[in-house]
Amino acid sequence: MRLLKALLLTLAVAGLATGTVRADVKPHPIFTDNMVLQQGVLCPVWGIAEPGETVKVSLENNEGKATSKDTYAATADKNGKWSVSIKAPKAGTGYTLTISGKGDNPITLKNVAVGEVWVCSGQSNMEMRVDSSETPAKIKAEAKHPEIRLFTVQKRTAPSPISDQNDLKHFTKWVECSPDTVGGFSAVAYHFGVKLQKELGVPVGLIHTSWGGTPAEAWTSLEALEAEPSLKHYAETGRTAAKRYASYDPMQALADYEVALAKWKEAAGKAKEDGKTAPKQPTKPGPTAPALGPNVPGSLYNAMIHPLLPFAVKGAIWYQGESNAGRAYEYRTLFPTMIQDWRKKWGSELPFFAVQLAPYRGGQSGVDYAELRDAQLLATKKLPKVGIAVITDHGNETDIHPKPKQPVGERLALAAAGIAYDKKIEYSGPLFKAIEIEGNRAVLSFDHVGGGLVAKEGTLTGFAVAGEDKVFHAAKAEIKGDKVIVTSAEVSTPVAVRYGWVNFAKPTLNFFNADGLPATPFRTDDFPLTTDPNSTPTKKPEPKKAVPKKAEEKKG
Repeated sequence: MRLLKALLLTLAVAGLATGTVRADVKPHPIFTDNMVLQQGVLCPVWGIAEPGETVKVSLENNEGKATSKDTYAATADKNGKWSVSIKAPKAGTGYTLTISGKGDNPITLKNVAVGEVWVCSGQSNMEMRVDSSETPAKIKAEAKHPEIRLFTVQKRTAPSPISDQNDLKHFTKWVECSPDTVGGFSAVAYHFGVKLQKELGVPVGLIHTSWGGTPAEAWTSLEALEAEPSLKHYAETGRTAAKRYASYDPMQALADYEVALAKWKEAAGKAKEDGKTAPKQPTKPGPTAPALGPNVPGSLYNAMIHPLLPFAVKGAIWYQGESNAGRAYEYRTLFPTMIQDWRKKWGSELPFFAVQLAPYRGGQSGVDYAELRDAQLLATKKLPKVGIAVITDHGNETDIHPKPKQPVGERLALAAAGIAYDKKIEYSGPLFKAIEIEGNRAVLSFDHVGGGLVAKEGTLTGFAVAGEDKVFHAAKAEIKGDKVIVTSAEVSTPVAVRYGWVNFAKPTLNFFNADGLPATPFRTDDFPLTTDPNSTPTKKPEPKKAVPKKAEEKKG
C-alpha cells in the first residue's frame, strides 16, 4: 500500500514538473472575445508560448471563411515571446480569431469586430462613470450598441514599464456595449463612441484607462521627460521613487517603524496630558514595498499605457489638466511632450483630442484654469492632428466634475470626424485668427466661422481689452459679419484682447458659431502668465468691470 502511494506521488510530481516546463500558447490579455481590431492597418497579435514553438493565427468571418489566403505564423523566441501582424479585413462584426500551437486545443476568440479603436485616458472627468453622470437611467436604457465594444484598464502604478503579460491582472475583458455593461464605463468615452460610430458606420472599440486626480507627467514615460530639459526634474523624481521601491527592505522598514512607533506613543501620551489631539499613528509596513502613488512621474504610463503596446489603435481622447492647472505654463511643454511620447511608442502619428477644461471657480490665481486652457489650445497649433473639445457652456462653479458628459463626448467625436477622418463637417467653434487695431476698436477675425458667428441668448459677453498699461477692462463686443469689434470707454488705443480669461465666467460665455459650437477662450497677447515661474506679471491681467461714465462722475 505504501509502495502504491509512493508511486502515485511520484507520478503526480512528474506531471506537475512537466506542466511547469511546457508553456501553453497564451495571447496577451488585450485579446479576448468581443474585441475590436483596427481596420486598414497591420494589427500585431502577440503572446507567449513554449520557446521554439510555432504559433499560427487566423481570422475568419461568421461563415467560417478565411479572410486571407495566407497563414500567419511565428516562432516563439528563447523567452517564449511570439508576435504576428495580420491585415485586418473590412469593418464588420462576427469574426473569429483563432490562435493555435502544436497542441490540439486552439484558442478561439469569438464575436471579434473590425473597426476603429480609441484609447480614452485622463483624470477624474474621464473616469466619471455613466452611473455618476447626467440622466444615467435614460442613458443606460438606450445603450444597446453591439457594434461598440468596451475595455477597461483598472488602476495600477508601476516603477518600470510592465512587459510581463502574466503581470496584468488589472486588465479586464472586452464586452459589448449594453445597458448591463455601460454603467461602470467612462461616460465621456461612451458618448464619444456612440457619436463616432454614428458618423462612421463601423464598429468602435474603446479602451478606457484613467485615474482621477493625476497629473500629465504620470502618464508620460521617463525617457520622454528625461529628453526635455525643462521636464527632466520629473524623470529624476520618477527614477528616485522607482529606486526606493526596488531597494525596499522589509526588515529595515519594520525596525524603522518600531522606532517611529515608540516616538509616537511618547508624543501621543504628552498630547493627552496637554488635552491636545494626538499625532497620526505610523502605519506598520508590509512584507513588500508599498505601491507607488499615482502622481509619481511615469508610474501610470508604466502600468496603464505601456502594457497596451503595440495594440493597433486609431487615436486617443484625453480629459485631464485640472491637476496641472497650477503649473499651466509648464503644461505648454508637458502636454505636447506626452502626445509625442505616445506617438513614438505606438509608432504612429496618433490623432489626439483633448477636452478643454470646463469652467470652475477653483484654482489658485483665478486665471490658472484659463492659462491651462490656453496651453491645451497651443498644442493644437504645435502639433498636427491634435484638436480640442470646448465646453465653456457646460461647467459648474462649485463642482469640478460637471455631470453633463454627452456634449463632451460628442464634441470630441466631431473633432475626430473632422480631423482624423477628414469628414467635411464643421467640427470646431470659432478660433481666433488675427487682430487689427482701428483707432479705439480692436477688430478680430476667426477661423471656423461655420454658418456664421453667433451671440447665443443676448449680446456677447466675456471680452476684455487692454491698452499699453496691460490692464484689462471689461469690453463691449459686437459681431459684424464674420468679425467681432471690441471696444471699451476705458481704453482709447487697444493693444490686446482676451476672451473668457477667467476660471469661471459669469455670465456664461456665449460666443458660438451657427453650427452650435462654442468659441475657445483666447488671448491676442503674449503678456507674462501667472503660472510662469520665471516671470511675474507687473499688473494683474484680469478683467475688471467697466464703470459707466455718468455713474463715475456722480460718484466723484
